[in-house]
Amino acid sequence: MTHPARENNVTGTTSAPGEQTGVRVVPRHHVLVRWSHWVNLPILLGLMLSGISIYWASPVFQHRPDPQTGNFDYLADAGIWICAHVPWLRGYSSPPDWIYHHLSLGPGMLAAALRLHWFFAYLFMLNGLLYAAGLGLGGGWRALLPRRTDLRDALRMFRYYLGLPFAIFARRPRRHPPFATKYNALQRLAYFSVPVAGLLAVATGWAIHKPMQLQLLAALFGGYDAARIWHFLLLWVFVAFAVPHVILVFADGWDTLRSMIVGWSVKAAQADELQHER
Repeated sequence: MTHPARENNVTGTTSAPGEQTGVRVVPRHHVLVRWSHWVNLPILLGLMLSGISIYWASPVFQHRPDPQTGNFDYLADAGIWICAHVPWLRGYSSPPDWIYHHLSLGPGMLAAALRLHWFFAYLFMLNGLLYAAGLGLGGGWRALLPRRTDLRDALRMFRYYLGLPFAIFARRPRRHPPFATKYNALQRLAYFSVPVAGLLAVATGWAIHKPMQLQLLAALFGGYDAARIWHFLLLWVFVAFAVPHVILVFADGWDTLRSMIVGWSVKAAQADELQHER
């Protein structure tokens, strides 16, 4: 999405004598994409807190009752483990409830959690439509389409990011793998997967909410209980995306974050490359 009228080329001197770089200012994200991106943060937080409160009332991941504690819930197991291994939590009054007390609305909130969850779910669906409209109007959808070389290039980018902390610690320069598209292959894989996960989250949510009226949809996911499992797993897909997403944004530098705020990006390139791109 490069508009020649909006390019601002500046010639400067680089570290190598005789070489020149150009600086180009290019539009990067449509306003609807930027808006939906930031609005999604509180929406997903509300969905997570209310959703775990709903899950607390009827855990779907269960095992045989523990002979010592009588516990049958894997999330309660995680709370017990945390309280047993974190020194300042060893005196916590109810270790099985630690996860639920800290990652949900709290106990006895099922009715309120259901109402709040659907409130945020409708916002999530509306925000998804705004995001799709922004991709269409701004042409950003093209940058999300997978390429044949994405798997190989994504592995290369993964190795780069994996070694970046060690390079910074050792104060050794590490060359960023080159790419000629809006996103590198690892970013494109993640940004393409998240909307797909969003569609599945909406579909499984409706299958759980209306299992009788939407029997075919529920059957598509293996039935009511299976749809609950899919829905809960998709929550952790978003969490698994969000954590490295934030880390990699800071690893890529200020320009990546700025482009999602103001919509434009500043990139440096060799003067002959700029001329070739035109």
